[in-house]
Amino acid sequence: MRRKGKRYFGSLRTLPSGRVQARYTAPDGRTYAAPVTFDSRQYAEAFLARTHGDIQAGRWQPPNRTRGSDLPNTFEKYAETWLAGRDLADRTREDYAQVLRDHIRPAFGALPVKTITPAAVREWHAALKGKTGPTMRAHAYGLLRTILNTAVADEVIAANPCRVRGGGTVKRAKKIRPASLPELEALVKALPGKYQLMALLACWCGLRFGELAELRRSDIDVRSAIVHVRRGVVRVRGGRKVKGPKSEAGRRDVAIPPHLVPLVKDHLRKYVPPRRDALMFPAASGGHLAPATLYRVYYPAREAAGRPDLRFHDLRHTGAVLAAATGATLAELMARLGHSTAGAALRYQHAAADRDKVIAVALSKLAGGTVTPIARTKSSRHKAAK
Repeated sequence: MRRKGKRYFGSLRTLPSGRVQARYTAPDGRTYAAPVTFDSRQYAEAFLARTHGDIQAGRWQPPNRTRGSDLPNTFEKYAETWLAGRDLADRTREDYAQVLRDHIRPAFGALPVKTITPAAVREWHAALKGKTGPTMRAHAYGLLRTILNTAVADEVIAANPCRVRGGGTVKRAKKIRPASLPELEALVKALPGKYQLMALLACWCGLRFGELAELRRSDIDVRSAIVHVRRGVVRVRGGRKVKGPKSEAGRRDVAIPPHLVPLVKDHLRKYVPPRRDALMFPAASGGHLAPATLYRVYYPAREAAGRPDLRFHDLRHTGAVLAAATGATLAELMARLGHSTAGAALRYQHAAADRDKVIAVALSKLAGGTVTPIARTKSSRHKAAK
């Protein structure tokens, strides 16, 4: 067991913000701080190890000195060090690197961080409108703002020049229309048998595609009617990667509606090998199902259901609205869907609130002397027939 004591190279200090600062003494006898602060001691230690390796190999060069710390001079160098010091999922790291490369670095890469002005950011943000879509524009602005927030914390700049109101948000291009129950039934019937349960679990249990593609026999508790969501598969450069949920809320147990249990048993019997680690919805090769493979059968099925606009992810939205319509609370929706914040779950409650319009119409008919039930159960129809 490694003894706690003085480090062999450099030192670490946890700041009041919780971030970790790394410092080291260089061959020139001066003490330097890392270009940025780090999310964890692990990343700070990795920086010290790289720096020590550069010194040992004779590659080390004194960093450009700026006010308050020893930091890279240009935004490009600062952003590279910022990205290396973040605790990110592989896919997120790749996405950030691409956004930096394609949309931010061409405008600001060669500039010293402290020379980036609010006017320059506004002009860049406006110019993006003709070069990319609104979602990528918002992502690029949000990433720039986040990096420069760290620069403020590192005392490279006094204030963040990203001041475009609403620059990091995007309005939903279109309102998602959930599938009706008849549409869902038609869609499922049009799918090949081995994909039918996948669509049903996406809707009635609110599972994401990546969660479904990694779902295994051992994750299904038929006796208790529960799906244990513990992992998902994501696409990364060079292939696919199995990983845990991006938040603790994503790790959840989802109750299977009773009407689906017989279908789950049937699917397990027909399509899933008896091994505990067997995938529920494998590709023909036995590995993880690719989205493109599903889409080849899903697109014709949604056409058959009369819903060519319905994306596979919209099935999850449909299930969320149905759950909200049962009277589920915000906390219950968040737990079932694996949300860590209330914003998304609130959208489903608002969608379910459209049911209030049906009630309002019924009230108007009541006021006019015509009583029309909003919904009639099977038992009530049977009594009326008598």
